[in-house]
Amino acid sequence: MEMTHKATPVALLDLAAQRARMGDAVERAIGRVLDHGQFIMGPEVLELEERLAAYCGAPHAIGCASGTDALLLALLAWEVGRGDAVFVPAFTFAATAEVVALVGATPVFVDVDPISFNLDVASLQEALDETRGMAALRPAGVIAVDLFGQPADYGAIDALAADHGLWVLSDAAQSFGSTLDGRCGGTYGTVSATSFFPTKPLGGYGDSGAVFTGDDDLAARMRSLRLHGQGAHAYDHRLIGINGRLDTMQAAVLLQKLSLFPEELVARQRLADRYSAALADVVVVPTVDRRASSAWAQYTVQAPARDAVAVRMRAEGVATAVHYPRPLHRQPAYTGFPVAPGGLPVAEALAQRVLSLPIHPYLDDRAQARVIDVMRRAVAEEGGTGG
Repeated sequence: MEMTHKATPVALLDLAAQRARMGDAVERAIGRVLDHGQFIMGPEVLELEERLAAYCGAPHAIGCASGTDALLLALLAWEVGRGDAVFVPAFTFAATAEVVALVGATPVFVDVDPISFNLDVASLQEALDETRGMAALRPAGVIAVDLFGQPADYGAIDALAADHGLWVLSDAAQSFGSTLDGRCGGTYGTVSATSFFPTKPLGGYGDSGAVFTGDDDLAARMRSLRLHGQGAHAYDHRLIGINGRLDTMQAAVLLQKLSLFPEELVARQRLADRYSAALADVVVVPTVDRRASSAWAQYTVQAPARDAVAVRMRAEGVATAVHYPRPLHRQPAYTGFPVAPGGLPVAEALAQRVLSLPIHPYLDDRAQARVIDVMRRAVAEEGGTGG
């Protein structure tokens, strides 16, 4: 029996629809790699780096194996290590703090802004002041996360960091394609790291990422570090690095997807606008800084009775996700690291309320209307509003 419109499931992501939109372009691109056989650091990698740099206006774009490796390469290039304090928001994915701990440094968790969900500058200032009084730690840098696709407040973050002699690393895993004050994602901070994980706005068919910078020396170090610290040739090792290469197959796929990326960003914005107009009276919808545009990696609301609402939506075939159900300072792996002296009340509150809805460029009007209808009824049935 044919499923009714009401019963049609709605997924968070539809990569099959994107593939259909591209026709056989990806298959032909992969075929070219199979033909030339340069599976590691083939010509598509350099071409992708050049096109990524041109897209966002960064002098250097360096492809790597994942968004996590992108963050790690920056820390290795700065020689971050034991005794260094790196300030990170508590409301983000684990990779942001993970790379700090991996190099032997100390992540110091700060709170986030209740509207943007990005790093709160007042909390950062408090954490800086307290850390400067710790004999065992020296403030080294800030990793600002562009959560769900919206850039952090880099004007304020950069200014505070400059006052304290800190570097700024933009964790742009979710924000490639965003803008802030006329600048594109990939150009925020001294170094910007992004991810091409399949669920990201620009996603490959596996793990991959890139790091961007305008600093020539840092770029040269990161290019070396991703190849085991390679110098003049494969068996000349000048630095202790990692195997962080972007493989040629992923580069070939990303080149095809990059051609569609501008129109996909327009589609994401249209979907976000429609959600906000239709849901603002029942949940707290995202607010984007007027100076910025979001890449809309996620469309995340704050819902009353979040867990019950999600259960009801799932029962009606509408997928949702919680990004993130527990802030990092509450995760078992990170409970021993310092937090800002004022605590992290916003991060803890958001973890109880946030709910991400389906948003991808191929979500059609009928499917989105179904998401809206199901969410409105689920919130009404659970009682209360998100006001």
